[in-house]
Amino acid sequence: MLVYLLRLLALSILIWSGCGYVSGETSPVRDVTHKSESISPNIVFIYTDDQAPWAIEGKSFDAVTPNLKRLAEQGMSFPNAYTTTPVCSPSRAGLLTSRYGFEVGIDDWINDHLKSKTLTGHQLDLGLSAELDSWPKRLQENGYYNGLIGKWHLGKQPEHHPQNFGYDEFTGFLGGGTSPIDPQLLVNGAPKNEEGLTVDLLTDHAMDFLSRNKHRKFALSLHYRAPHYPFEPVSESDLDAISKDVDLIHPDYPDLNTERAKKLLRGYLASVKGVDRNVGRLLGHLDELGLSKNTVVIFTSDHGYVIGQNGIWHKGNGFWLLNNSPKGTENIPKGQRPNLYDAVLKVPLIVRWPGTVPAGKENASTVSNLDFFPTLMDITKLDIPSEAVIRGQSVIRALKDENVVVSTDYFAAYSTLHQSITGMRMYSDGQYKLVRDFKNKERDEFYHLVVDPHETHNLLERELTAAEKITLKKLDDTIKEKMLDLDDPLSTSFNPVAFKMP
Repeated sequence: MLVYLLRLLALSILIWSGCGYVSGETSPVRDVTHKSESISPNIVFIYTDDQAPWAIEGKSFDAVTPNLKRLAEQGMSFPNAYTTTPVCSPSRAGLLTSRYGFEVGIDDWINDHLKSKTLTGHQLDLGLSAELDSWPKRLQENGYYNGLIGKWHLGKQPEHHPQNFGYDEFTGFLGGGTSPIDPQLLVNGAPKNEEGLTVDLLTDHAMDFLSRNKHRKFALSLHYRAPHYPFEPVSESDLDAISKDVDLIHPDYPDLNTERAKKLLRGYLASVKGVDRNVGRLLGHLDELGLSKNTVVIFTSDHGYVIGQNGIWHKGNGFWLLNNSPKGTENIPKGQRPNLYDAVLKVPLIVRWPGTVPAGKENASTVSNLDFFPTLMDITKLDIPSEAVIRGQSVIRALKDENVVVSTDYFAAYSTLHQSITGMRMYSDGQYKLVRDFKNKERDEFYHLVVDPHETHNLLERELTAAEKITLKKLDDTIKEKMLDLDDPLSTSFNPVAFKMP
């Protein structure tokens, strides 16, 4: 019992605000030719927190996710799915509204916890405006009964409550984080202390929602807390399933703290195993209720994650994982490594829709969190008003045919505010990638992803070939064009990318 209490005390210190400190166009491309199914499908949207696509069985030597593997065998996977901002709040805002975080006033994770560090100030009243359109609102207006179970992190004030965004029910936590065990959840509008692993408890609530609403058209959003840090405690069986000597992706990175990296990785993969176990429970419950055939199951995450890759751990607001961290600067303190690596941008994405989505297939399309709004409108055969501002595109054609690639490029934006101060913008054509930081000189990065998928060699550190200079300019011009089109507040700071001269 003493050990248990000490672990809870340690967790209370570690869990600051969850997401943060831890020590297009207005007319989207849509498929308007809907099939004439007699019944619109139910939706189950499973959204994990901080889950990288490499943390799935078959993508990592040590990941153990048999239920996600089975889900992929029954549906379609998208290995190039990504988020437009690799941190909690702006990614979640984009998921709901199909707008970039900087467009809706949410650049970074919402820091509303006074014990959390910040370089620009706490945001006690910040949240997503309920005046914005969202896909749960559209579904609700057209007869869907919507529930959100789990994490919100888009504002704690009454005006920012999930039920203002189209959710009929909410059970979970409004802030960025809670304990992985014995959490306090809002249930029927009142705080309730629950006992058990949070990942199990959220699934219990999700299964209850399905049971209560099996006779009506519903959309369930299950937003897990896992595998967010702190990863443990986890169930004994989930930890035992992971090797005690896990393999790092970048074990030879100079001065990497290998011992800590392996400890973090094992805990992380055990947390992912807990998610997988509960996905299995949820899918089994759909089968028991006879709902699987007419339910679209979407599994994805808010952003990716790294543990040792490129010498860091965490996400877009990453930390160095070295024995000796580089010196800091005024905007980027020692220990911080803000980034837009693919490993933090890419997310797992699996979609199962029996009879419509071919089973066991992969589609190479780039799919962003902004694409879910228009895609869900196509899935449910609903129209989007012409005046709506939607930055994403529907990928319904890609869902129905693995050979239809709707896009191969991707754009991301992240202005860090709390652990560091940056103004990062990124564009990739799928082969090359350019990252700009408009608030910190000499932090631009240029990668040839085809030959360097892990982004270990910044081409700007050497003289470029003539062909590379042409590609660099095209990417830079595209970033500028996108910033201007989106009325990006950093567009006035744009300056052409610099490179080494002979």
